[in-house]
Amino acid sequence: MTRASGIGSLPGEDAHEAARVVLGELPDLPHLPELPARGALADLTGRAVAVVADLGFDLQPAGWRLTDAAGVDHRRARSLLAQDLDAFEEASQGLTGTLKVQVAGPWTLAATVEKPRGDKVLSDHGARRDLAQALAEGVRTHLADVARRVPGVELVLQVDEPALPAVLAARVPTASGFGRHRSVTPPVASEALEWVLDAAGDRLTVVHCCDAEVPVGLLRSAGAGAVSVDVATLAVTAYDELATVLDEGGTALLGVLPATGSAAPSVKAAVERTMRLLDMLGLDPAEVSDRLVLTPACGLAGATPAYARAVLAALRGAAEALT
Repeated sequence: MTRASGIGSLPGEDAHEAARVVLGELPDLPHLPELPARGALADLTGRAVAVVADLGFDLQPAGWRLTDAAGVDHRRARSLLAQDLDAFEEASQGLTGTLKVQVAGPWTLAATVEKPRGDKVLSDHGARRDLAQALAEGVRTHLADVARRVPGVELVLQVDEPALPAVLAARVPTASGFGRHRSVTPPVASEALEWVLDAAGDRLTVVHCCDAEVPVGLLRSAGAGAVSVDVATLAVTAYDELATVLDEGGTALLGVLPATGSAAPSVKAAVERTMRLLDMLGLDPAEVSDRLVLTPACGLAGATPAYARAVLAALRGAAEALT
């Protein structure tokens, strides 16, 4: 059965309403919603900082920074995450099936969080190792908390790595803006990602990256059971590796509808884009439909509430049509 889901973020600031939208529009694979409109405490990095164990952070004008102890904004980010979990727990009473939980990956965090004296964690081998391991431990605790709050579901962990291709290609700028951080080799990148994915235990893991140059093979070698891509931007060079994921029994989350727009998204467009991609991959839709999840191209934080609902409804309709 083809399913529909979201990437993570939604528009607005009301966690209760976001939970109702997700549970109502995505019955087969709802996700824990994220609401970045509330600011840095609730965006991709802020949510991950709230999950990380044993490390302290504070919020500076340039963004999040490692510190010796948790600053007031770090404590607020953790409190906001707890409030969001309370809201979802209340809305999901009796929920069964599968629930997806998202967190920023170790390389996206390393490329966005600064060291205590400036510049990105990415520039320091020891700091980025410590951050990745602390993230893994935090993810383990976070999943246990969600499982306790929503006991009837099977959890899926999605690790968001939008910055990974830039890390691999030495495209992350230094603090001065005049240079670039050294590239990270694939074996090193895979190891840190593996630590975080292993924190999910035997649960299904997904790595999401909407960059054109998604390193699908690296993600799979790190242990990802599924990959999440933007169909519209995916480079042709990644097609063979994506086809291999499905051939080997893995799952693909396909971003088949734009995350923002003025025109109403349609079921027909989502179906056609899915079928076109499968044709280019040389795959029979009937053989892989149960390993497909249809999603927006990226998070829906920049969309209007009406568009976000319409996208999720269209994806659900397309998934039913493909099934």
